[in-house]
Amino acid sequence: MAVCCSCDRVDAMRASSRTRARPAPPRTELRLLDGFELVCAESSVQLPLSAQRVLVFVALHDHPLRRPYVAGSLWLDSPEERAFANLRSALWRLHRSGVRLVQSRGWQLSLERSVVIDLRQAEAFARRLVDGTGAAVDKVQTSLLRRDLLPDWYDDWIILERERYRQLRLRALEALCERLTQAGRLDSAIDVGLAAVSSEPLRESSHRAVIRAHGADGNLAEAIRQYHLCRRLLKEQLGIEPSEQMESLMHSLHAAETAR
Repeated sequence: MAVCCSCDRVDAMRASSRTRARPAPPRTELRLLDGFELVCAESSVQLPLSAQRVLVFVALHDHPLRRPYVAGSLWLDSPEERAFANLRSALWRLHRSGVRLVQSRGWQLSLERSVVIDLRQAEAFARRLVDGTGAAVDKVQTSLLRRDLLPDWYDDWIILERERYRQLRLRALEALCERLTQAGRLDSAIDVGLAAVSSEPLRESSHRAVIRAHGADGNLAEAIRQYHLCRRLLKEQLGIEPSEQMESLMHSLHAAETAR
């Protein structure tokens, strides 16, 4: 009996050693902000455009997708048989890359769980800012909010997703500008606010965030200059005047300056 127990301990130790010796899978990153890039083990992986489109389409969905839906969405103008053939070819090219990217289970396709997507990281950070639950903010995270989703792709499904993310990141930039203003980090607040204005010059709420930061910094002239820029853009591009919120903000800044 003692011999058997000893053998069991040896077998367990060998199994544990094999488990510990097993190398971790290489980190795979799918970067979609500012352009497409696939990185595995810190090396760039090249994919043909058809494979990129399938990978991105699957990655932008948080649930498994049926093959007919993927094929029909990506090759709208092709007959069903040709669309399926294109999908099979693209999946073969993905497999040929040597990187585990898309799981295929019967009729369903899904992204490998080990793939890290910069878009999802940026979305999570943006939502924390909008909800007011974010902790410390660093430059790396903030830089994600300055980038658009695949700006040189023009498929309808990308355009819709890009606009959805753009609205989220603009709200996050405005929230971050307000947060930095309240913390007295006014240089950073103005920089972040202007990033939002640059992304959408006709968005009045971004202009207001910048104006509040200038006001907190005691730069009424800069606040007035930003106000007139906003007013001119709205008038020229949309034929409208600034909102009552904007006028109330400027009135309060003038009143505060007069009081000082």
